[in-house]
Amino acid sequence: MNQVPKHPKAFWHTKSLAEMSAEEWESLCDGCGRCCLHKLRDEDTEELAFTNVACRLLDLGTCQCRSYHTRTDHVPDCVTLTPKTLADIDWLPPSCAYVRISQGRPLAWWHPLVSGSRQTVHAAGVSVAGRAVDERYAGPLEHHIVDWPNRAPRARKPAQD
Repeated sequence: MNQVPKHPKAFWHTKSLAEMSAEEWESLCDGCGRCCLHKLRDEDTEELAFTNVACRLLDLGTCQCRSYHTRTDHVPDCVTLTPKTLADIDWLPPSCAYVRISQGRPLAWWHPLVSGSRQTVHAAGVSVAGRAVDERYAGPLEHHIVDWPNRAPRARKPAQD
């Protein structure tokens, strides 16, 4: 069940984020898991630091939330991304489809809606799979500061057969 149905009319080319249906909006998530990593914000400078520590609900193999529809019951400060909240969020990665679409940029080749497979985000090295640690075992977040979650990934295309 790793295949993603390709949309015949490429809605992300014809609709703004605010015009998308709930199903279309949700399908824009590429499943990289980068937004589920903890961030630290300095109270004085507002500077943001990214960590490789994932929310306890993130499955580190599939990069999917284990309890997506009830996640705020378990993690009250989990952000619900909407077209309105997107404008106020400064920590989404530049590879994020919501960011790319809001900036008028196309979806990347590895995005499931383009490739037809949920596996290309992992095969391309864009997801947090193999790069993140579970918050339950991480220890102090300050020991896990990294810069890759906020950088555009150097996505590698898998070798063609």
